[in-house]
Amino acid sequence: MTDADLLRSLGVDPSQLDPAPPWAPRAGVERLDGSHRCALCGKPARATVGVDTPGRGRRWLDRCMPCFIATTPRGGPREPLADTLAVLREAAREAGATVTIRTATSRGGPDSAA
Repeated sequence: MTDADLLRSLGVDPSQLDPAPPWAPRAGVERLDGSHRCALCGKPARATVGVDTPGRGRRWLDRCMPCFIATTPRGGPREPLADTLAVLREAAREAGATVTIRTATSRGGPDSAA
């Protein structure tokens, strides 16, 4: 997943992110003083990374720890995607929940909703 893909999947507008230097030796440790807000929920950021944004250069993507954990790409499921989606749909049905499942390949495709 590219940085642009990550930002798009998170719904983050790169123009709203602070500019970052071309290279950060300690991955933005100085930004973790509580004064920067999570780009997703607005809570104090505890995880930050520099991302390359098309047309805007390098930017800081600040996230709180829960958002960081929830949105860090993990490499994908070990089972076929269709099997994983079937399990998620069944769990949602059993719970009586209405959910939307988005995948990197589902933009409008058959696996985009539960």
